[in-house]
Amino acid sequence: MTVPAPSPARGRRGTRDSEDPGRAVASARRLHRNALDAATADRHPAAIRWMRRGLALLEIPGIDPQERLEVRTRLRNTLAFCLAETGNVDDGLTQLAGVDQELSGLRDEALRAQLSTKVNLNRAALLCRVGRVDEGVAQLDLEIDRSERRLAARRAAPGVPGSGVPDPGVSGPGAADTEAVDLLALALSNRGNAHGEAHRVDRAVRDLDRAVALARTHDLPLRAAIAEHALGNVVQRAGDIPAALRHYQDASRAFQELEPGLLLRLRIDQAEAMISVGLADEAGRLLDEVLPELRRQRIGQDVAEAELFRAAAALQDGDLVLAKRMAGAAQRKLLRRGSPAWAAVAGLIALRVDVSKALGFRRPPARVVARAIALSAELAALKLADQAAFALVLAARVEIRRGAPDRAADLLRGVPATRRITPIDHRMLLRLCRAELALARGNRRVALAQAKAGLAELGRMRDRLGGLELVSGTAVHGRELGELAVRLVLDGGDSTANAKRLFTWLERTRAQLYRYDPVESDADSELGERIAEVRRLSRALLRARLDGLPTARLEVLLKAGQRAANQLGWSATPWGTPRPVVTAEEVLARLAGRAMVSYAIAGDELTAVVLVDDRVRLVRLGSAAAVTEDARRLHADLDALAPDHLPPPLLGVISASARREAEKLDRVLLRPLAPMIGDRELVVVPTGTLYVVPWGVLPTCANRPTTAVPSATAWVSAVREDRHPANGVLLVRGPGLQAAQGEIDLLAGYHGDAKLLGVAEAKVGAVLEALDGVELAHIAAHGEHEPENALFSRLELVDGAMFAHEVGRVRHPPHQVVLAACELALNRVRPGDEPLGFAGALLASGARTVIAASSRVGDQPSAAAMADFHRNLSGGASPAVALADAVAVDPLRRPFVCLGSG
Repeated sequence: MTVPAPSPARGRRGTRDSEDPGRAVASARRLHRNALDAATADRHPAAIRWMRRGLALLEIPGIDPQERLEVRTRLRNTLAFCLAETGNVDDGLTQLAGVDQELSGLRDEALRAQLSTKVNLNRAALLCRVGRVDEGVAQLDLEIDRSERRLAARRAAPGVPGSGVPDPGVSGPGAADTEAVDLLALALSNRGNAHGEAHRVDRAVRDLDRAVALARTHDLPLRAAIAEHALGNVVQRAGDIPAALRHYQDASRAFQELEPGLLLRLRIDQAEAMISVGLADEAGRLLDEVLPELRRQRIGQDVAEAELFRAAAALQDGDLVLAKRMAGAAQRKLLRRGSPAWAAVAGLIALRVDVSKALGFRRPPARVVARAIALSAELAALKLADQAAFALVLAARVEIRRGAPDRAADLLRGVPATRRITPIDHRMLLRLCRAELALARGNRRVALAQAKAGLAELGRMRDRLGGLELVSGTAVHGRELGELAVRLVLDGGDSTANAKRLFTWLERTRAQLYRYDPVESDADSELGERIAEVRRLSRALLRARLDGLPTARLEVLLKAGQRAANQLGWSATPWGTPRPVVTAEEVLARLAGRAMVSYAIAGDELTAVVLVDDRVRLVRLGSAAAVTEDARRLHADLDALAPDHLPPPLLGVISASARREAEKLDRVLLRPLAPMIGDRELVVVPTGTLYVVPWGVLPTCANRPTTAVPSATAWVSAVREDRHPANGVLLVRGPGLQAAQGEIDLLAGYHGDAKLLGVAEAKVGAVLEALDGVELAHIAAHGEHEPENALFSRLELVDGAMFAHEVGRVRHPPHQVVLAACELALNRVRPGDEPLGFAGALLASGARTVIAASSRVGDQPSAAAMADFHRNLSGGASPAVALADAVAVDPLRRPFVCLGSG
């Protein structure tokens, strides 16, 4: 925030008193304090109203001219800032110039100097706000120097409390007057923010650290939180997203307590961080929440920036219409405000939309190239080097598509080398463009080398991130590079050597989340508290709905709680230590008589890489779109079959439809592979919508042990022997399952040493504690997959929901987990085939095998399937073998899948 922190005292609204000058001045001062509070909280319209009332009060006769001038200067200074925030910056700067002129009439030199500093700090803040960073920093340099000399003189003066302390940054409370220290902390914060905008990271961090220290030493918690927020912005621009998210978390906690109005600006910066790591949908939802309030408060710059980042989120999510609309709205506002730098950045997003469309043409129009080159020059003149380079790369991509590789090469020669602080999406686009240029010139080797280098660079960024969602989200930045590499390899033919190359590229580009050995997080204790609050809100929301009570407020609180829990995970230590991608030879050595089928989609072509015995083969299977539609239809039919007591005619119709869809999928996915796989056990690596397929439903997999895994690398990790020791069996019965009582009792008979948690004992904390270190855990409970927020997919226990967030952080997860519940094998599949859900969280955290349903399942079929499964398991069968036999009894109503090692 760029205005001084509010005084602790809050005055009542002033009232007009045309006969009492003293009361009028006192009321004007109270109105200014109220206005400062509102301005600090970004409530600018309210601040403007109070300041105009205060200025009107000062017009009555009889007020001492010097006192009138002082109070009027304070009001006009803050008013200028607020008018600039809600209107045009030049108007604000003009107002401040008028304040400068009035200040010359103030006879008290010390007061004049203090007020002059406040005016200059606001002027500098406005200059930086619209991209005139160097002008703003020059102003701040002067004011910081003056403030430090003023504080030094105060400390050295006889009789001043705290004199003799050498550094205001480490002096105790009372060493200097609070307002003077606050002004210095404000100036340091603003200069740190400005240095951060200019990518002068070391200077920015030095200023902001000092601002935090000053504010904390002198008991200015809001000023410290504002500097903490600014630190988040600086390290975000430097590419350290986890550190940025930690600073944002610290600032958010303080803002919640001290000044919730500042959360709106913080949310914009959090959304920018989310976009940088591929969480566009989460960023979009967050911005959709804050934009209405920003518009209501008429915070012009913040509205425009929020719209700009909403456009960036929509672009990343593939919604080109929304991206173009939001970018245009932001650009118009920024031009009206006199923010040419920000307006040019909005123009760059609009250009990206148009380039995305143009690349779909056989020959994109030349005007797109000309526009990109012109915008690059504009951005360079505004000293936005990274954005200028990005625009040139966009121009080069269009030239390549237009069949002009030499012109594209000339453009790329004008792109400077990437720096440590260059955003990851910029770096990936440059790699992609160089790969496309090499391909246009017939050099496949260089194209693949660029793709490999780019994905490795993305992997190094991923290695530093915390939280499952962050690690999986980053894949979006490498999507096009990976797709290009896979297409290139597929164009190379169907030889064994090419099949191995394709397998390697698939492992480089898919499900990277699952190739980490998780480490214990330092956010676990606070995360547990946040999730407990989400659980409480979830139950309160359910009760309100059942009772027919209003739910809007609870829904808002629940979303906020889920977001806070997610962000704690994101800002934690790195999720884990990466394992190397496996080779085809390593997989063949582990298969031990099994066959592995790894599916891939390139364009509309579905292919399979088959690994069996000592051979690797590539098989082209046909249209991916047709298979995708068949998989969706089968999933819908299986959901419809779930209820326990369907009327026989309806049961017959839906069953017939499901069998037809299963037959169609089988003809495409597995029958062409039959000569290769024979009757072996299968390990399947799905892609896209194939993650919803319960493989035991397909005729080729009838009674065939089949295991689904997110990647071959994940499977090799799951079958390795160097796991933490585990022992014992845990059986958990959740509430509301009619068949669960008998089911759990029956299963206990198969496992004589089993620990049972009945409905009353099956509380979240008890279940999580019991899961730690157990060999086999079976949980019979209602469950639900949460597609928009996968880590809040849940199992319902007696005291509320147990979330994927929690099971994913069990210190020593069970070796085998059975989830006798609906849909918990489902995942949200991000770009790069990054599946995430309840079962996925277990696998990512180190569970070897998870048995779960990929669609809804009735209580009775579930109980019967689990009884058969455990009988087979207790007889010595592996989980995959035991499940295949259990599912074969009634495949359509037992849509369970074996995930992990098998």
